[in-house]
Amino acid sequence: MNTTTTTTSTTPAIEVENLTRYYGTQPAIRNLNFSIPQGQIVGFLGPNGAGKTTTMRILTGFMAPTSGTARIFGEEISNGNPEPRKAIGYLPENNPLYTDMPVIDFLKLAGHLQGLHGKQLTQRIRQVIDICQLGDEQHKRIGELSKGYRQRVGLAQALIHDPPVLIMDEPTSGLDPIQTIQVRELIRQLGKEKTILLSTHILPEVEAICERILIIHRGQLVADGSPDELQQSQQAELILRIENAPDPQTVINHLTTLPGVKQLEHIENHTYRILLHEDSDQIRRAIFHECVEHNWIILEMHGKRQSLEEVFRRLTLQEPSTPHQIR
Repeated sequence: MNTTTTTTSTTPAIEVENLTRYYGTQPAIRNLNFSIPQGQIVGFLGPNGAGKTTTMRILTGFMAPTSGTARIFGEEISNGNPEPRKAIGYLPENNPLYTDMPVIDFLKLAGHLQGLHGKQLTQRIRQVIDICQLGDEQHKRIGELSKGYRQRVGLAQALIHDPPVLIMDEPTSGLDPIQTIQVRELIRQLGKEKTILLSTHILPEVEAICERILIIHRGQLVADGSPDELQQSQQAELILRIENAPDPQTVINHLTTLPGVKQLEHIENHTYRILLHEDSDQIRRAIFHECVEHNWIILEMHGKRQSLEEVFRRLTLQEPSTPHQIR
């Protein structure tokens, strides 16, 4: 049984509007804006200190913003409004657990704190134990479990009240490869029914799970789009293969004078790597015409698809400006 209030399908699950939080005079996040529709798995990325955890703490009601607004299904998050918190399950990075308690007792406590009692609580405990595959571990003390199973216990407590929104901070941190795969698959399955905001440093995890990525840098949003969209939009590298050119230095001298060409490198034989200030048809046409004018035969010219890691590095090494939003 879902304990949260019913919402319309057009209401965003999460809305953040001009969200700002200062620690003293130091801004953690500044004028943050994004909206997440229901039923979407979103990766929330950024280097250490970018403001990810601060944002999540505000969304879960553990921290108040200095200014701006955060809403869950249209309900503003504030100390006096309990409704948004009922719609959220939160798995913090450190996953605080009562290690002396058996798993099932801990889940009973978590359920009581969420207002569940009697048959409703018993049924829900049975469900989350099944979902998180804790059946063989339910009577063990939490301190006796491996980190992978402790992570499952933390996720079970986040799910105990059947919230429509899950917010998870580094859910696979410290897990071994097998445990990581298992938790990723569990998150993927949960994403079929719930809205998930997932913070992680593991970029392959984002590509494997998330349909959308938000990248934050120095407290500001710098990118918003699907993994494919971000990789395509950030292409700024061409591979050029030509024949009939006198020598590599001549090619470099001519092509580096073109507007938009940042750097040109001779890789091997007749192949060159061209770094662009931005990828555009106009720059490609200019390179093409320059080659034709000098009677160089173009055998190949194509954009090199950047990895998500390269996109992330490019966006977080520069000063934040206008967010690169694809949609």
